[in-house]
Amino acid sequence: MKSNFNIATLVRESVKNLKPYSSARDEYISDGSKMVFLDANENPFENGVNRYPDPYQRNLKAILSEQKGVSEQSILLGNGSDEVLDLIFRAFCEPNQDNVITLPPTYGMYKVLAGINAVENREVLLTADFEPDVPEILAVADENTKLLFICSPNNPTGNAFSDEHIKQLLESFRGLVVIDEAYIDFSQKKSWLNNLKDCPNLVVTQTLSKAYGMAGIRLGICYASEEIITVLNKIKPPYNVNQLTQQQAMGRILDQKAIQQEVSQILKERGALQQELGDLEFVKEVYPSDSNFVLVKVDHADKRYQELINKGVVVRNRSNQPLCGNTLRFTVGTPKENKKLIAILKQMK
Repeated sequence: MKSNFNIATLVRESVKNLKPYSSARDEYISDGSKMVFLDANENPFENGVNRYPDPYQRNLKAILSEQKGVSEQSILLGNGSDEVLDLIFRAFCEPNQDNVITLPPTYGMYKVLAGINAVENREVLLTADFEPDVPEILAVADENTKLLFICSPNNPTGNAFSDEHIKQLLESFRGLVVIDEAYIDFSQKKSWLNNLKDCPNLVVTQTLSKAYGMAGIRLGICYASEEIITVLNKIKPPYNVNQLTQQQAMGRILDQKAIQQEVSQILKERGALQQELGDLEFVKEVYPSDSNFVLVKVDHADKRYQELINKGVVVRNRSNQPLCGNTLRFTVGTPKENKKLIAILKQMK
């Protein structure tokens, strides 16, 4: 545990001094009483969405808090994980001064967001077995290194990183360690949410886009200390999660039985897909996966990608990523889709 960690030393001075915008729904919080709302210049005619949504998504956070064992004050919701990640950049990274560390091959938006926010992105390649190079990460970091992005399970490699490597980084890295757990529901590894109280520099992001099957509503989740969430709340747009998204999300996350059934079927199909892929002559390696996709090294990725396109199947060619030469990424589909994929692959010479 970092006993001497002080979040105030990482926050941008302009954010420290910022007086956040106060919306009408900040100044009056409904207690359920029937009121006449004439405070927010809304259209008064009810149609289900004529009122501004709760800017702090309290009902949704209450459900997540109970399910995850995290206080509501330690949760921030965003318009997709990308907004959450962007808020972290804007709160803690001074443009043209600070830097962050990313671990390619990894999720490409970290680099894009660094560019958008005029923050240097220092890349430290994963090792040959797709693990963080801890000594190199710590050697590259300096006094202006504010964030370290760890995608685990990682995209596009599919593997969850060693607990020991992540623990070393949490203990030794002087900035915030942001662990992106978009695919955690497909892994046997436990979420790092369990370590929030012991690691004040830990930020965990999750999403409803993968296991929860709600990519279309755009809801990202950030879990961190109350101090970190307070900083992020200062700069987030007042109504960043719309009413329809909040309603859809609450209905879905309460249906845990359906979610677990879908995850179980995806995991079953993943195993079968890995087996079938491994039997193909042009497949050179099927990498282990803790996610809902499988990374595969083939003989000629560009050729195989185009052959699949011609047969009506779209996969992802990841050959342009470091350490991923001649690889294709296959998302696990429905049993019918996976059966079609394998039938097409078996016809390819």
